[in-house]
Amino acid sequence: MITRVQDQTSAAGPSDTFTGTVRVDTLFPADATAPYSGAYVTFQPGARSAWHTHPAGQRLVVTAGVGRTQQWDGPVQEIRAGDVVWCPPGVKHWHGAAPDSVMTHLALTGVLDEQAVTWLEHVSDDQYGDHRQTGALSEQHAALALIGASTAGGDLPRLTTALTQALDAGVTVNEVKEALVQMYAYAGFPRSLNGLGTFMTVLKQREDRGIKDETGPEPSPLPDRTDILALGTRTQTELTGAPVTGALFDFAPAIDEFLKTHLFGDIFGRDNLDRRSREVVTIAALATLTGTESQLRSHFAIGLNTGLSEAQLRGLLQVLGQEAGNAARILDEVLQDGQKEMPCPPYAQPSS
Repeated sequence: MITRVQDQTSAAGPSDTFTGTVRVDTLFPADATAPYSGAYVTFQPGARSAWHTHPAGQRLVVTAGVGRTQQWDGPVQEIRAGDVVWCPPGVKHWHGAAPDSVMTHLALTGVLDEQAVTWLEHVSDDQYGDHRQTGALSEQHAALALIGASTAGGDLPRLTTALTQALDAGVTVNEVKEALVQMYAYAGFPRSLNGLGTFMTVLKQREDRGIKDETGPEPSPLPDRTDILALGTRTQTELTGAPVTGALFDFAPAIDEFLKTHLFGDIFGRDNLDRRSREVVTIAALATLTGTESQLRSHFAIGLNTGLSEAQLRGLLQVLGQEAGNAARILDEVLQDGQKEMPCPPYAQPSS
């Protein structure tokens, strides 16, 4: 028996049993032959279940992001993509997302005497342990970070989850498109095209389920006879804080022109995705890729120039988890040095 995706149901987690924004995608109910149900549950940053117990236990498989779980009278523990959590019968517990990360898990819940769960009181802020309310990465930026990392890494199943999380968090269809299009400048056409194809599939599946996502505005047209080179040069200077020259550009002037006209002119000139969001996507992609430390260093500095805070950048790396590699060390160095340089190798330096 096959249950088609369009026949599966999605619903918001009710406020009497969840804190924050939660989405439950039901996969299958329990029946006499298989006394357990299955569902994907997606928690936006800071969202969590209430305290509860299961008479027949529950197994959770974390599929994306970073989360938290706690057994009554036990410590709060971090859970990450790939972790499997066993909740024994009758044990009081809760689970949800980390403060700066979207988290999705597959929940396989046993049923005993037609009962699957007993809901108890809500998890308080003190129990959850989130004392960093200021400067945390927003739900929208957390989802965009996962889109950037998943697209750059070519992880299409994870990208599917990230795209769903972005739409659920209120990122518009056109904003997601912009993020995926921009990725071709950092991860190549194949990754960008595969990402856009995956997004088309996600939108079709959501449409089949009756979910109507906000399209959002198209980019504003540039004025007639806009000098793209001048526009790109101005944008590059605003982002980096100073005009940029260097030996690399003297060696290959064409790449300087392409960066200014196409990346900073044509792409960054499209105004339906703000600069902070573009940097979130770019930093996440560069943190995922290998051999891009100098570019990541530069984009950390640009991210700070656009108004992203240290807390937000650290939240971005928390969203990526182990996939971010040594990005935290690079961020520490940028913060220590107060470095502001353009997104290119270090031998192309800002003019004095």
